[in-house]
Order: sequence, then structure tokens, then C-alpha cells
Amino acid sequence: MNTKTNILIVDDDLDVLQTAKMFLKQEFSEVQIEQNPEQLEKILLEQNPDVILLDMNYSKGDNDGEEGLFWLSRILEMDPSASVIMITAYGEIDLAVQAIKKGAIEFVLKPWKNEKLLATILSAIELRKSKLEVERLRNTQQKLNEGIHKNLGGFIGNSPAMQRVFDLIDKVAVTDANVLILGENGTGKELVARALHKKSLRNQHPFVNVDLGAISESLFESELFGHVKGAFTDAKEDRPGSFEMASQGTLFLDEIGNLSMSLQVKLLTALQNREIRRVGSNNKKEIDIRLICATNMPLYNMVGEKKFRQDLLYRINTVEITLPPLRERIEDIPLLAEHFINIYTTKYKKDKTKIDKQTMSKLQQYHWPGNVRELQHAIERAIILNEGKSLQARDFFPQQRETQTSEKPQPITLDEMEEKLIRKSMQTNQGNMSKVAKELGITRATLYRKLEKYGI
Repeated sequence: MNTKTNILIVDDDLDVLQTAKMFLKQEFSEVQIEQNPEQLEKILLEQNPDVILLDMNYSKGDNDGEEGLFWLSRILEMDPSASVIMITAYGEIDLAVQAIKKGAIEFVLKPWKNEKLLATILSAIELRKSKLEVERLRNTQQKLNEGIHKNLGGFIGNSPAMQRVFDLIDKVAVTDANVLILGENGTGKELVARALHKKSLRNQHPFVNVDLGAISESLFESELFGHVKGAFTDAKEDRPGSFEMASQGTLFLDEIGNLSMSLQVKLLTALQNREIRRVGSNNKKEIDIRLICATNMPLYNMVGEKKFRQDLLYRINTVEITLPPLRERIEDIPLLAEHFINIYTTKYKKDKTKIDKQTMSKLQQYHWPGNVRELQHAIERAIILNEGKSLQARDFFPQQRETQTSEKPQPITLDEMEEKLIRKSMQTNQGNMSKVAKELGITRATLYRKLEKYGI
């Protein structure tokens, strides 16, 4: 079998060590033996063994197991996910039970039967994997929660339109009602979803974000419902889908308007039955999620055009939250600008800077087709390029040159032409990324790179 695993055996009896190593080397890729438990800390730091077999006694004449219990505690202090198996003589079973209460996972009796020893170690390996996976998920969730708090920083505004949004979030968050968030690209739909999750009773559980516009039809079921090993060519192991990963938490389905009619049926069935089935499996799994959806597309018009199912729309929009575009809340621009200036002067280690009144007036007159996201990118770019103590209009609108009556107009560059074309398409298609990419003849990924490049 020669499983790729690192086994460490600690025992003062060299014969026991050699016998165990000879047998276990046939099963595992690395077996390390050690007579002196004083070397444990060094080994743990350097080797990080998957399973540790630890003797109860090391000093001649001692049989109280105190040394073994001491080193067990020390191991678990250094690595709480360690899988430790105690090695004990027949008369020390009570001590072995005490060790299990202190964190050991099992014990083996001397002399052991090889089959029993192997089975115990294999179980310990699986437990170790489970512990590490739980730790990974815990760390991932911690980062997600940190991301929630971090991302909410840009979700600010004093305008009446935004105050209505904040009030609605406060009312809806504590319920389990399905929420549909509507608004143009860049208005902060994901921030609303994260705010709802943060203020909900599910905030200690995962927030899972799925961009439906980026999932192909062939991968839809696998991504949302999961799959079992062998379900298709690349399914090398069992994998949970987004519904399972969001269990007891919040599932955020972004760009739901991009789903084809056939995929809408599959989603609707899962939501109605409150259960999913992994691809390749006959077993159904119940789902417990809070559903939040978002789109920049006119779903009600799409229902009339038979492009979106009416029953699915009813299912996902128990409550609707519509985000205003930035051009409809220009009084928030100074507040947002100050917020982003603080972020990027700190990030790029620049002196604090301000925007003069004339430039701020121009920012408020601009139509901002990319909304808050475009403003954010514009300020980041301005902070990077500016070398003065205040941000000027030229820092935000470099393509707008002063007209010189005595000279011919400056020729427009290819980049400027491309930026102008993208902005025009964004405006024509009301910020719908899929339509913009199709109109320009480029992929969505390429479009996003260009939006980043031009600060749109």
C-alpha cells in the first residue's frame, strides 16, 4: 500500500521501535523512530508527523505513565490537530484511558497484533485529515468574516436613497426571507448581501458567493450541488457544492439573470424541495441556507419575454432591495471620495491629500456609468499618479485636455479610443457586462481587465 504518510514512534525500547518500523515501512512512506522524548519538540517543528505513537513510560522502574501524559500534553500544545496513539502494557489500561481523556485518540497494547496496529493508525490518519480540514474551514470562514467587515467599509452614504436601503437591510436581515438585490454594476450589490449576512442570525456560519455569470452550463450542477468521485472525467474525489458549503449560512447567487431557462428549472427545483443531489449520487441532501440573489438585468421584462421563469422570480424575491446608481446620489460622492482617499493614501504610503471644490464639482457632474466601483478605481489611480497636495480634474479625467485655439486638436491614442468605446458600450447596455463583452467581441475576463486598466 505504501500510503504517503509520516509516522513517528517514540519508545525507549529499541527492539519495539525496530520491530514497528520494519512492519510499518511496508505500509507507509516514512516511519521515524525516536528513543528520547526530549527530541519531540524539534521533530514536531521540522517533520510535522501525521500520526505519533507515544509510549507511556521512559525511565526505568517507572510505570505511573506520568511521562507519557506530560509529553502528550506538550504535543497537543504544539499541534492541537495531532493524532496521538498511546503505547501501553496490559496493566496500564487505566492510564491509557486517562490519556484518551486528555486528548489521545486511541491506545495499543504491547505486544500488539500487526493488523490491529495498522487499523488503528489508518483511523488516526483519517481523523488527522478531518481535524486539518475543520481547521482549514475555520480559518477560511474567519477570513470570510474579516472580508465581510472589510468590504462593508465602502458601503456608506448619507443620501436619502441610501438611508432607505440601510433601513430596509436592518428590517430584513434578522429574518430568513429570500432577498433579491437589483442595481447597475458597481452599485454595491455584493456589499448589501454581505451586510444582510453580517446582521443576520446566521452570521457565525459561511457566506458563500457564487457568480452565476462565470459558470458554464456543463458545470452548473457540479458547482452548486457538488459531485461524487467518478461522476465525470475530472471528478477525482467527492466535492460539496455551494449549497452544502453554505449550510446554515447565506448563499449569494450573483448575476442570476444570466441563467438559461433549463438551469433556472434546476435551481427552482432545489429551492422548492429544499434538497439537492450531488452529480453521480442517488442520495438527497437537505439544505438549510438563506438565499440572496442579485442582478443588473430587468427580470420583470425578461419574464414577459419568456427569458426568466415567473415562478423562480417569485421564489427569490420575497423582499427586493434596489440600489440607486451613483448619479442619483451625487451628495454621497464627497463622502465616498474621502473614504477611498484614506484607503489608498495609506495603502500606497502617500501623504494625505484633498480634492479641491472645482474638481469635486466636476466629479459630481460626471455620470459615472461604472458607479461606486468606477469612482473607487478613479481615486486609486489619481492617488498613484498625483504628486501634489491636492487632486485635480486632470488626475481623474486625463483624456480631457485643455483646448488650445492656436493649435490643432491632439490626436486621440488607441488606448483612449478603446476606453471611449468601452464607456459608450457600458452606457448603452446599462452596465450589463455580458452584453458589453458580446458587443465589443471580447470575453468577460478580458473586459474586466480593461475596466481595471482604465479605472471604469
